[in-house]
Amino acid sequence: MNLKKVEGLIRELLIEIGENPEREGLVNTPQRTAKSWEFLTKGYRDNLDTIINNAIFESASNNMVIVREIEVYSMCEHHMLPFFGKCHIGYVSDDKIIGVSKLARIVDHFSRRLQIQENLTEQIAQAVEDTIHPEGVGVVMECRHMCMMMRGVEKQNSVMTTSSVLGSFRKSKATRAEFLNLIHTTSGRIN
Repeated sequence: MNLKKVEGLIRELLIEIGENPEREGLVNTPQRTAKSWEFLTKGYRDNLDTIINNAIFESASNNMVIVREIEVYSMCEHHMLPFFGKCHIGYVSDDKIIGVSKLARIVDHFSRRLQIQENLTEQIAQAVEDTIHPEGVGVVMECRHMCMMMRGVEKQNSVMTTSSVLGSFRKSKATRAEFLNLIHTTSGRIN
C-alpha cells in the first residue's frame, strides 16, 4: 500500500467535501487516515500460513471445540463504513486441532478487508476447513452495521446474523443443534 498516495487522496477528499486540509485539526489527518487504512486492510497483504505459523497439533480428541464471542471489526464494501460484532467458531476435530488464538487470528485476517458479512462468515469457515480438515465446521456471526445505523434506514438495534456450516455441521442436525445451543448458552460464561 502506497501511504503517500493514500494521504494525497484523503487530502483531495477533504477538499471535495468542503473542508480545509490546512485547518489545525486536519493538518495531520491524511497521514493518520492512511495509517488507519493500512491497518484496516492488512488482510489483503497478510499471509494466512504465516498467521497460523504451524500451530496445528495432533489430537486423539474427537470432541467439539468452540470459541465464542471473538470480536469482529470489518468494513462494509458497499459503503466503506464499519460493521462489528461477535464471531463464534466450532469444529469437530479429526486428529488435528488448531491453537485457540489462531481462530481469532483467522477472523482478523479476513475481517481486515472490505467485506460483506455473508462472505466473511464463509471465508472463516473455509479457512478452518482447509487448515485442519475437521469432521465439520460451524461459524456464526452477529454484527451491527454502521451503514444501517448511521445512514439509510437508521435502525440502531438491528443485528445481522449469518452462519456457515460445513461437513458434519451441515450433514447432522444433532451436531448443528449442539453447536448452536452451546454458542448461545449463558451457563458458565466467563465475564
